[in-house]
Amino acid sequence: MDFEKLAELLFADVHETPADIEKKYPPRDLPQDAKVTRFAPSPTGFVHLGGLYQTIVGERLAHQSGGVFYLRIEDTDDKREIKGAAQKLITTLAHYGVNFDEGAVIGDDGEIAYKGEYGPYKQSERGPIYRVYAKDLVRRGLAYPVFTTRDELEALNAVDKKAEVKSREWTEDLAEQQKEEMLARRNFTIEEVEAHLKNGDPFVLRILASGDGERKVKCTDLIRGELELPENDRDEIILKSNGIPPYHFAHAVDDHLMGTTHVIRGEEWLASLPLHLQLFSYLGFKTPKYMHTAQVMSLDANGNKKKLSKRDMGASMDDYTRLGYAPECVREYLLTILNSNYEEWRAKNPDLPYTDFQFSIKKMSNSGCLIDFEKLEDISKNVLSRMTAGQIYSGALEWSREYDKDFASALEKDKEKALAIFSIGRGGKKPRKDFGRWSEVRPFVSFFYDEFFAPEDRIEGFAAEDIASCLSAFAAGYDENDDQNAWFDKIKQIAAQNGFCPDMKQYKADPSAYKGSVADVSSFVRVAVTGRLNSPDLFTVMNILGKQTTLERIDSYIRSL
Repeated sequence: MDFEKLAELLFADVHETPADIEKKYPPRDLPQDAKVTRFAPSPTGFVHLGGLYQTIVGERLAHQSGGVFYLRIEDTDDKREIKGAAQKLITTLAHYGVNFDEGAVIGDDGEIAYKGEYGPYKQSERGPIYRVYAKDLVRRGLAYPVFTTRDELEALNAVDKKAEVKSREWTEDLAEQQKEEMLARRNFTIEEVEAHLKNGDPFVLRILASGDGERKVKCTDLIRGELELPENDRDEIILKSNGIPPYHFAHAVDDHLMGTTHVIRGEEWLASLPLHLQLFSYLGFKTPKYMHTAQVMSLDANGNKKKLSKRDMGASMDDYTRLGYAPECVREYLLTILNSNYEEWRAKNPDLPYTDFQFSIKKMSNSGCLIDFEKLEDISKNVLSRMTAGQIYSGALEWSREYDKDFASALEKDKEKALAIFSIGRGGKKPRKDFGRWSEVRPFVSFFYDEFFAPEDRIEGFAAEDIASCLSAFAAGYDENDDQNAWFDKIKQIAAQNGFCPDMKQYKADPSAYKGSVADVSSFVRVAVTGRLNSPDLFTVMNILGKQTTLERIDSYIRSL
């Protein structure tokens, strides 16, 4: 076979060589050992938790080594492409704190634009580059065309592929038949190629597999260690009839030209690793280091672990936004999954940014991680408790504008009041941990707002006249200018005057001698003012509500007895 002639016949319009392309993509000028990582999704309008999981790994490895983290859009499958999906992906990842040094970005006009010198960063725009390398493989006898006549194409399109697959059993005979078909495809003449091209028949380009499925190829995964996988023995398609390659070939060309040092992807891609190693070898490229991350798992109805599918709760990043999880909380949770020593580090460094943590590949697990909403909730409460009142206000307001417009209106109407509310119990070594999601903020603070106030608790176990007497005395003597000591002294006086013990130690020594304790009198006031048995510091609560509201609520409660 005259491979030079074959290459010219198939790619008569391609005049550049790989050497010409290489000049346009020089090696990156980066510090020694700097890592270049990427996130390369196929945007389908759905941002999966596993995608964020992998972007955190890529971003940390690149940035803590002085390297580059970029976004490449892999849109070679036009059947899956959804308009606006790439923009949504970028904005969603940015919401969770993932920003790229270069690659695809959203321009001022809302359309996809690029920053960086190694683009285009969208594979559908890189067709001419792939064709240069495809032609070179044909020229060297490492790839070959498979033509389909128009009649054959129409027949193929008429076949119900799903029904055909279901009706066939996978047997050794079928595998052998497919192998024979593959070998038969390799036998053709230049004259046959010329006839196909003259007839306008479409063709795909297949790699000439050199492996043997019975033999193993040794390779290293940075998470899983040394691996032995079956060699690639299939002539996979590397260029479709529309001139655009599938993932495998595009991935090899792009990662080489863009200087990718570490490829981070899910373990479902492990089976394709022998093919990718073969492609890098055929193309003469240095192979990047591979890291196949563990799958994110969920529990099925029977309590068994399964891969987190896009239909499962928590698979889409939209779920976390809708439920009100702050992006910082989700990121913090994922870091505890990704590095086994992160929780220990965080416990010792509660106030440091996560970027101070030294992320390590060696601390990553190769077993599936189970999504745990209880743990996420605990982590979220810790994260929000360390935020300032201003940060809580901004986060709650942003979420409420989308999901609770009435609450957003209340927050905007009186920002100073909201800041005062969110300041209660904040700061210090043991801050309050009242809520872990923005959706939980309104229920927790609703009693501060008349429009949301709905009493939840009542005082039980005490005579109505005793409750009314204590509350009336408190209202009569309430002075909003009292400090906290004077305020509590009055409560103790009211307790003593109404047969309640003003001293807790004395009460515990002989509770039967009293109607109750000063703590019970405080509860009367708390329930009357807040509608709850549990609330933040009552003295501070009443200062925020103001004297008029405080007394109106006490009066209303007395009348309800």
